[in-house]
Amino acid sequence: MGRVYNFSAGPAVLPESVLKEAAAEMLDYKGTGMSVMEMSHRSKAYDEIIKTAEADLRDLMNIPDNYKVLFLQGGASQQFAMIPMNLMKNKVADYIVTGQWAKKAYQEAQKYGKANKIATSEDKTFSYIPDCSDLPISEDADYVYICENNTIYGTKFKELPNTKGKLLVADVSSCFLSEPVDVSKYGVIYGGVQKNIGPAGVVIVIIREDLITEDVLPGTPTMLQYKIHADADSLYNTPPAYGIYICGKVFKWIKEMGGLEAMKEHNEKKAKILYDFLDESKLFKGTVVKEDRSLMNVPFITGDAELDAKFVKAAEAAGFKNLKGHRSVGGMRASIYNAMPIDGVEALVAFMKKFEEENL
Repeated sequence: MGRVYNFSAGPAVLPESVLKEAAAEMLDYKGTGMSVMEMSHRSKAYDEIIKTAEADLRDLMNIPDNYKVLFLQGGASQQFAMIPMNLMKNKVADYIVTGQWAKKAYQEAQKYGKANKIATSEDKTFSYIPDCSDLPISEDADYVYICENNTIYGTKFKELPNTKGKLLVADVSSCFLSEPVDVSKYGVIYGGVQKNIGPAGVVIVIIREDLITEDVLPGTPTMLQYKIHADADSLYNTPPAYGIYICGKVFKWIKEMGGLEAMKEHNEKKAKILYDFLDESKLFKGTVVKEDRSLMNVPFITGDAELDAKFVKAAEAAGFKNLKGHRSVGGMRASIYNAMPIDGVEALVAFMKKFEEENL
């Protein structure tokens, strides 16, 4: 079997050219006689890999000089604890809960201080983003926290919340590098890379320098202090070296594609094809209110669980993989990250049309 159309939410599709390049370098990276997998993270060759990756990311996102880029482990889920441990000086933080991951982050923060849920869309199964223009921000809040793109539910903040001058912390795992972003609007912007950027095992944290201090909550493990990693340029211990190498290749690929403006255009075009079909389909329908739809994750249903299962099975057999919705919501979900080609979405829509004709 050749390459399939992989609509997985993460680990997810990677650019084919990146995989081919990595394959070509697998046994001998640039004449070193060894694979990047085998290379010391202290070696000259690796030093160049991690430094180039950071420089390219800074370039792509226009990251201001007073922000540090950290390549860490533990996934986005470990940041749920690391953020309060490092930032909760007043032991108060405000959380906007728009999905499973924001909810988990909010629950985790309760272990370290007072976490306030100041807005949520739980009442309608997280199918929309609440109005965040005038929220009851706590006077002594250390930060306001959001998950910007909700992978499971397919919603996206199109406008950042009004934090009334408080620090904004955002988990961007599933929309990372999908469109231009103004980093200066955030205190911390972070994400696991396994959706849009690389293989699982790396989380990238972009954090303003004034937030990196030794003043952390008592009992914070050494490995969970931003300052430890920032001072060591992400090399305090052995980093997820191979994962960072692949991320670096993806950054180069995005640059070749024309940067984040071009990515946004490409992603909007792809999403439009699928959403337009869902809006006119007599069988399938999207589950998210129009104005809050994600460009990356598109959940949809037929309204009949048995028919959903039949569709997923038929799609799988036809080479459209991983379309089953998250176990917590059922239905279907197509994740159409940067590396999903337009023809993948067009082929999916053609398949859905055919399925609709046969099952109406």
